[in-house]
Amino acid sequence: MTDSEQGAAGTAEAQGPVEIDEEMARHIENKRDELLEKFDIPDEFPPEVLEEAKERTEGIDQQIADEVDEREDLREMTTWTTDPVDAQDFDDAISVEERDDEYVLWVHIADVTHYVNPDTAMWDEAVRRANTVYLPAYTIHMLPPVLAETVCSLVPNEDRLAHTVEMHLDKENLSYETIDIYKSVIRSDARLTYTEAETLLDDASAAEGYLEDQSVDLAEKTELVWDLANRMHEQRKADGSLVLNPSRDRAHTIIEECMLKANKAVTHELMWDRGVEAMYRVHPQPSPEEWNEALQEIQDLDGVSIPGSGWDDPRQAVNATLEEAPGRQLDKIQWAVMKVMPRAKYMNDPFGGHHALNFEIYGHFTSPIRRLSDLINHWIVYTNDVPEDLIKLCDRASDRQKDAEQCEREYKNFLEEVGLDPSAVNNRGIEVVEEE
Repeated sequence: MTDSEQGAAGTAEAQGPVEIDEEMARHIENKRDELLEKFDIPDEFPPEVLEEAKERTEGIDQQIADEVDEREDLREMTTWTTDPVDAQDFDDAISVEERDDEYVLWVHIADVTHYVNPDTAMWDEAVRRANTVYLPAYTIHMLPPVLAETVCSLVPNEDRLAHTVEMHLDKENLSYETIDIYKSVIRSDARLTYTEAETLLDDASAAEGYLEDQSVDLAEKTELVWDLANRMHEQRKADGSLVLNPSRDRAHTIIEECMLKANKAVTHELMWDRGVEAMYRVHPQPSPEEWNEALQEIQDLDGVSIPGSGWDDPRQAVNATLEEAPGRQLDKIQWAVMKVMPRAKYMNDPFGGHHALNFEIYGHFTSPIRRLSDLINHWIVYTNDVPEDLIKLCDRASDRQKDAEQCEREYKNFLEEVGLDPSAVNNRGIEVVEEE
């Protein structure tokens, strides 16, 4: 699901599901099956994987009780999740503090590798699938939902095992003073939707409707993390990060910036402090000729003008142009940039860095439920044990992501061909209506 689709989910939900007849439902199902076969995307989990997942979700309270003494106990800390209204699992949560000379940001990620490790059938199946595939109103999971939606879901008022990234940030420039990554036990205080987080930022008293205790504290923490995330966002842009969506709302900005900061922290730890191979996210840059082609295409759009000083730094030129351009031209500007952008890929070495983000080193850590790269990086962080076939795993993750994106693209095109709006289907779901 894209960010714009996530943001629209709350309002679209009120319109009710998209209604189709039984014949159209069969047509859609047949097309979906055809695409899944074409791209070799398995829909059903093998019985042994489902059985293993079920076993791992039994006796949750005792499992956690057995782990508490071996982990950092963060259950008293104000912690919350923010997700789309229709999210089925909550795999990341945040906590924040402002101190005299620093900010402290905690990003808690569900400890998936406590349940899924290289000795399990679920790990082998995750390697086979490599990512979760999101089609409009239909999801093909990387891990069995019974696992993702129970022990690996950071639901409110329940103890959960997590992998925490604790970042101490300089108040002036928000650089990392220290980074600590460790296993923890957390207890989320609230599950906010993006819409609820926006409401909370507008009206602190709204917190009383989301939880009984710490409502004032939650409102203060949300305001604090928004201030911090906004600064991180503006700093990224100033440093040369490409920002193709200039109108992102506050709730999405909070989550994006906190996750970027955590991902970057983890891969800096792996590369600089440990010097180990991992699944780094590498994004090559377009050639100067390709960038010039994109900028010229943007400059030629009606009502659009690239700042004269911007041509020397294409990313900042695009950022500045998007902020001033007429709304009707935003899609065309974004498409001009995307056409010349090489595909990002996973590599065992961060060589070349991430061009769009302008990060020297970057990798994924915050979504181990839906991405193989994050799952493997969790394992490397925890054990310092790099899989022998890491290069092969990087290639597989890159290839399967490409297949998933192409499958999604073709499925959306098909929906449009039969007269359905993919965004409406995705946000509102489908209801099969019998013909009278």
